[in-house]
Amino acid sequence: MKLGSMTLIAGLGLAMAGPMASGQPSNADTFPDRPVRMLVGYPPGGNVDIAARIIADELSRKLGQPVIVENRAGASGQIAAVATMQAPPDGYTIFLGASPELAITHALKRKVSYDSRRDFQPISLATQVPFALVVNPSVKAKTVQELIALAKAQPGSLNYASFGDGSSNHLFAELFKHKTGIQMTHIPYKGGGPAIADLVGGQVQVEFESLGVVLPHVKAGKLRALAIAMSERSPLAPDIPTMAEAGLPGLEGGTWNGFVGPAGMPPAITKKLSQKIVEAMNEPTVKQKLIEKGVVPSAGTPEAFGKFIASEIDRWGQVAEVANIKLE
Repeated sequence: MKLGSMTLIAGLGLAMAGPMASGQPSNADTFPDRPVRMLVGYPPGGNVDIAARIIADELSRKLGQPVIVENRAGASGQIAAVATMQAPPDGYTIFLGASPELAITHALKRKVSYDSRRDFQPISLATQVPFALVVNPSVKAKTVQELIALAKAQPGSLNYASFGDGSSNHLFAELFKHKTGIQMTHIPYKGGGPAIADLVGGQVQVEFESLGVVLPHVKAGKLRALAIAMSERSPLAPDIPTMAEAGLPGLEGGTWNGFVGPAGMPPAITKKLSQKIVEAMNEPTVKQKLIEKGVVPSAGTPEAFGKFIASEIDRWGQVAEVANIKLE
């Protein structure tokens, strides 16, 4: 979750064609009367982009206007976040943000040009992507409790991979260490791909990763899944126990995505967008496509999402403080 230079974002998302460019509130009864932009802060083909396109296709039908996915990749999602903040608050620019740019960057007290709690209007949580705890098959542990016992018997001997310093799975692993009282050595990578490659290769032994990413390796016998950090077992892998079943109740989490717009959006437009997103994501075909990607559809109200963002900032801020994670 490295930060890029904010100089790259100057001028992005400042202008929009059409009658709403003045920033005047639009009428909820007629909204939308032209296409809606859905910004994504990551490149095409990634997990966030795939989820965005699945949702956008159905949301277009629910709104009666095209919902156009626009990738503004860079700076761990922050380029798209700033473009959203600077767009007219008329509902025609929405952002499918993710936990790194909407919560973790604030939890780590990084210097960014926006505040997720002030500069955006929450619309709806979209998806949650729970982490699975996986190990290289060389690790002599077939359960979470066996892994804990092994780590306690040999403090610091196990290495765990992450997407990078201060990333979501770095923080979750530190939470796991804190809850269990074990020591493991952190090995940060520049993204999930290299981390998984070295985990499969045995250069590192442990990682928290999204189930959709690791499941092919688990099925091939290249990794062993010990638990999943969600309240219920996943339909994709019903044989993998939850953390609660493994003896660690309440240890849930992963990454997530949710929709926000610029602060100052009219309440009626915000409500309409939220309702249409919920309707789109409740369509059986949409739910099935998302579940097949290893994510949990989680759409809800603007109020609930706003509280969720604040709680995530507080939660991971506390973890960062306890683990003494300080990044510039």
